[in-house]
Parts: sequence; C-alpha cells; structure tokens
Amino acid sequence: GSKNARSLPQVQEEVQRGLYDAVLHVGDIAYNLDSNNARVGDEFMRQIEPIAARIPYQVCVGNHEKAYNFSNYVNRFNMMNQDGEINNHFYSFDIGPAHIIAFSTEFYFYTKYGSAQIANQYNWLENELKKANLPENRIKHPWIITMGHRPMYCSSVGFIIQSRTHCTKKDSKIRKVLEDLFYKYGVDLEIWGHQHNYERSWPVYNSKVYNGSYDAPYTNPKAPVHIITGSAGCKEMFNTFVRNPGEWSAARFSDYGFTRLNIINKTHLYTEQVSVDRNGTVIDTMLLIKDKHGPEAWL
Repeated sequence: GSKNARSLPQVQEEVQRGLYDAVLHVGDIAYNLDSNNARVGDEFMRQIEPIAARIPYQVCVGNHEKAYNFSNYVNRFNMMNQDGEINNHFYSFDIGPAHIIAFSTEFYFYTKYGSAQIANQYNWLENELKKANLPENRIKHPWIITMGHRPMYCSSVGFIIQSRTHCTKKDSKIRKVLEDLFYKYGVDLEIWGHQHNYERSWPVYNSKVYNGSYDAPYTNPKAPVHIITGSAGCKEMFNTFVRNPGEWSAARFSDYGFTRLNIINKTHLYTEQVSVDRNGTVIDTMLLIKDKHGPEAWL
C-alpha cells in the first residue's frame, strides 16, 4: 500500500543496487488505486517509479482493485505476454529458465461483472500450460511458476466470519477450480498474496503432503509448493494464524517483509523471506531441487 509501505524503502534500495531482474506484485495494489478519486493510486505509482523505471514491475489483480470493474488496474498497467499482446488479467512471461503465468482469482468472486471471463481464462490457462509443457518449451523453461492473488491454501483468518470457500477450508474456491489443473500440468511453484502474512507450504496436493523424502522434502517433491507473500505492508493489520494449521503448512511469519526468488538454474530454485522488522534479516528459506519437471515428476 501507499500508506505503511514498510518494505518499499528496502526494495527500492536493492533494485537501485541491481540485485533483481523483476518485481512480482501479487495484487492489492496501493490500497486502493481508486481511493480519494484515484489520488492514492497516483501516489503509489510515483512511489514505485524508482523500481519500475529500472526493471519490469509485474502485477496480477487482487480484490482491492475491484472498483469500477477493475478500471484503475486495467488502465495503469500494461502487462504483455510473449506474443506482444496486452492483458492485465492473465498473461505469461519468461525469466531465465522459468515460465511465469499470472492470472486473476477475482473473476470467481465478482461475477456481477459477468462470467464469460471465467471460462475464457480457464481455457487460456489450460492452453498456456499445454504449450509450456511441449518438450521444446519445457526443456528451455522447465520451471513453471504461477502468480495469483487469493491462495488455495492458508492458515490465517481476518476479523470477519470466514466463508466455507475461504482458503483455510477444504472447499476453498480457488482450490476447487484450479488445483487439479495446475497439478495435471506439473506447476512447480505457486505464489499468492491476499493474506497479510507469510506462509510456506510443504509440497501439497488435495490437502495431502507429498514431500520428496523425510530428510529432503523439497528435493524431487511429488506436488507443487505454495508461498503466500502478503506482508509487505499496508494500512490494514496482519491476519491471525489459526491455532492448528494443516499438516501441509511448513512455516508461518507475521513480520513485515518481502520474498526473494532466485531461479538458480534448471534444477535449483531458492526462496527467502526478508523481515524488514528485523532490519532485513532472512527469517525463512527454501531450496527446491528438481531433476524432472512436468507431470511425470509426480510419478
């Protein structure tokens, strides 16, 4: 958010030092882009200028962009896919050996704007995943990473009664509509926001843990890994973690901070969570190692 932007100074400084190739912002931008006759959006865009002027600032849409049929979000950003087409709601791009797919979770929650986009996006996602899994494509970009706003899995709640489709529930709406699709096509890592905290999962599918082994859970796992990175800072408070999280939940933190992603090579991917509350201390890490990618990696 433009207010209480706890992580922004450190991210700005590290971008200036050339530490990053891109920024991935998984929704809920500015809090809110349309607020105060869109002046809040203007201020936020000025705040990210030192970043976006140097490296790609890649976004996906969140629930706080919903006003006026997401018009501020649509008109302030230009997300371009590999074919040069602009679509801020769903698109893909490559960084090194990774193919990154951005999409909208909000189509499933704001059907007052129509439902055709749900089918359009699903068909696009499946076609995109099929194309990414063609041997000539997967060998060049073996890592498939998704970025969407509302998570499939989470261990935290807000200050209102949670619906049965909330991400703490087995009937989570996003889990029901997209988990099988992402598993079928061998998505490696799923990045989410929405919850105001940080959470890392074990490799998980259908609420069941599929670690690579007891001693090396992230070496050749049999399911995707999920990371919620929603603690960069905004005017709202942190979400509260439940007392008894699911067995799929590996790490949880309520520090202000951000996640670094290092795609080392075609077999190694590393993430770390930075706490700005602790002066930039790294409070969580994960090294994901995969000798195989794609659906056959689950076998």
